[in-house]
Amino acid sequence: MTTQRKTPANAARRKETSRRAILTAAFELVQEVGYAKLSIEGIAARAGVGKQTIYRWWPSKGTILFDAFLMLSEGSDGEPAALPDTGDLEADLTAVLRATVAELNDPRYDQPMRALATEITHDPELAAAYAERLDGPMKELKRQRLRSAQQAGQIAEDIDLDVAVEMIWGPVQNRWLHRSGPLTADYASRVVTTALNGLRPRRPGH
Repeated sequence: MTTQRKTPANAARRKETSRRAILTAAFELVQEVGYAKLSIEGIAARAGVGKQTIYRWWPSKGTILFDAFLMLSEGSDGEPAALPDTGDLEADLTAVLRATVAELNDPRYDQPMRALATEITHDPELAAAYAERLDGPMKELKRQRLRSAQQAGQIAEDIDLDVAVEMIWGPVQNRWLHRSGPLTADYASRVVTTALNGLRPRRPGH
């Protein structure tokens, strides 16, 4: 009888399989029971792992939920997916913002995202991790797309790209977070049009 030798590669694969099972379980459970009733015990049972395995990697259910969103945002290479760059800035931004609206309106994501937003507000360490690992890289992708538009002469050279990112994405996020109005594809289009009307270079004599 032969036994399979434990190799570093096999151990790494098992670790990654367990990690993804835990993150998937947390994301599914928060939709089913709500964040208040989400527990480490429940996540462990759903994922088929021991509680100590979870505590070895995450200090709280908030950090688990954050990593679940991080996993969902990653591309096939483990990095956030780049924004489209077809050369038509308004069309590209409209497509991205409409996709964002669709995601925010998706019942599968609404409860987990609101729970994460609440945890970030109350947990400075989680807020710092969110800024460094998810929000920061996503903002850089947005800046890169706007920088490409600057180089193409589609927006003014002296525009503050950080402010521009907030002008384009901020209204949608704010309306979703505060439930202050309908979050629709048409609204996303109007946000892009309004923002770009203020970002385009002024023509001589105007």
